[in-house]
Amino acid sequence: MRSFTEGARALNGIISLQLDISARHPDAAEREKAEDLLGLMTPVAKSFFTDEGSAAANLAVQVYGGHGYISEHGVEQFVRDARISQIYEGTNGIQSLDLVGRKLSLHGGRAVKSFFATVGTDLAAASSDKALNGYTKPLAEAFESLQKATAWLMQNGPANPDNLGGVAVEYTRLFSVVSVAWAWLRAAQTCQTRLAAGTDETAFYQNKLIVGRFFMERYVSEHSSLLSKVTAGAETMMLLDADAF
Repeated sequence: MRSFTEGARALNGIISLQLDISARHPDAAEREKAEDLLGLMTPVAKSFFTDEGSAAANLAVQVYGGHGYISEHGVEQFVRDARISQIYEGTNGIQSLDLVGRKLSLHGGRAVKSFFATVGTDLAAASSDKALNGYTKPLAEAFESLQKATAWLMQNGPANPDNLGGVAVEYTRLFSVVSVAWAWLRAAQTCQTRLAAGTDETAFYQNKLIVGRFFMERYVSEHSSLLSKVTAGAETMMLLDADAF
């Protein structure tokens, strides 16, 4: 729960910054770049943050056991409150369709190309730091899977739109995991800079590095299975006739 929450907050900080840049930066090109990233990340953040937020609330009930299911401790309230977030402001399935159906191809794919370039640049810059291997290696592998999944969609989506809708949820989760992992890499770099400079909050930064490693090991490793799901396409999903339901 903590590894997701802290990573999501880091990514949300990056996304929120784009609002200010898009509105106030003096360079029109920078405003456009920020607007592109903001639009690309909206379905990613909304769907992944609320899906995992709901899952985290369910895990909290599991931690409490039977006591989590009753109202005495208030944990069950979190489950009920978090569940609606997956539905309103555009259900998460719709958010996924927005990502694959609109955002990837908007302006000739300008936003996703820019985002991929940014992630690639950050990975290249961090790869020489051996202390960050626990971040750069998993992110690089997941980023490669995301690039392959995106190429598959670009090749197979136009010929058969079912391939876009049929794998939209899995593709969005893959995109989301990579995005949060990228935010964790940036956070880890900040932690190391603060520790190297000397700080009164050593334990805070050391603990954050550990939590980030957990996300890289437990969440980012999903990339290979998600890629397999995306490239399976929609054929099996569409085989059943309507009367089979």
